Amino acid sequence: MSDVKKTKAQGHAKPRSFTFDPPEAVSSSSMYMEMFETFLVGDYYEPPVKPDYLWKLTKENPHHGSALIVKRNILTSCFKPHPLLSRKQFRDFAYDFLVMSNSYLEKVFNPFGDVIALKRSPSIRTRRMKEKGCFKFLNPLGNDHVFQKDSIIQLMATDLSQEIYGTPEYMGAIQAALLGKDATIFRRKYYINGAHAGFILTVNDPLMSDEDVDALEEQLQNAKGPGNFKNLFIYHPNGRPDGVQLKPIAEVNAKDEFLNIKNISRDDVLAMHRVPPQMMGIIPNNTGGFGDAPKAAKVFFTNEIKPLMAIFEEINDELGIDVVQFDDYKIEGEDAA
Repeated sequence: MSDVKKTKAQGHAKPRSFTFDPPEAVSSSSMYMEMFETFLVGDYYEPPVKPDYLWKLTKENPHHGSALIVKRNILTSCFKPHPLLSRKQFRDFAYDFLVMSNSYLEKVFNPFGDVIALKRSPSIRTRRMKEKGCFKFLNPLGNDHVFQKDSIIQLMATDLSQEIYGTPEYMGAIQAALLGKDATIFRRKYYINGAHAGFILTVNDPLMSDEDVDALEEQLQNAKGPGNFKNLFIYHPNGRPDGVQLKPIAEVNAKDEFLNIKNISRDDVLAMHRVPPQMMGIIPNNTGGFGDAPKAAKVFFTNEIKPLMAIFEEINDELGIDVVQFDDYKIEGEDAA
């Protein structure tokens, strides 16, 4: 008998190998940014990054969304309402700019051609048209609205590759924000699927009867679903020490990288927004804490909010009057910043 036949006769299986799915390429940040461009769609330009995606991203990662809200709240609290621009209109206008780096104010004219109000036009639907000074509002139900020529004030962030729309400065943190989201979803599925409690229960004790095994199986079946962390007690006085063994499928007690991933993605997002962690309601992991919160708030205001205020004051140059003005930033119990 040949060696091959002996192997088959002895019941030895042939060696097998398999591969997982091919690796998925992750583009570098430079290639990632090269995918964006501004192109003409009919009579208007499409932004390089879809505003819908930027809006949805604020709901995907709590630290990203919270950092934008912190900036919006400070700007709104310091804003001085004007007869032409209410606090609510400015709040929504400012949030548009922080999220999408493009925000729009429509000049409302009286019959004599004087500006009597400034009304925010949502950035998610407002587009710049091919003709200079013309804008339109894309109505999802059809019948797009074309604004009166030169009636829209566009405030946009700097984009060195074009000058039609602004692009958010936090683009470099999008991958980190999505990583934090994916880690949370993975963790939820990990618990919902019960993978954290997976094991193989082996019973090789000849003294256990079929009735004992059936009762054990029934108890294990009842341990599924809600309350799947139930304890199971087995009493077998005459059994062998290794007659019943519990073999985990995965490392049940091993510490996974969930917290590390969440912390790293959070730090990347906050670094991109340059928001102090103590202003985000984050609990420090060390006994020393994050330092003096009022001092951090003042530095944040000086380095981040004041430059933002200067950007919004560019609207005054467009109108020729001081419509956008801000009060000093005050912290309760502290002098003005």
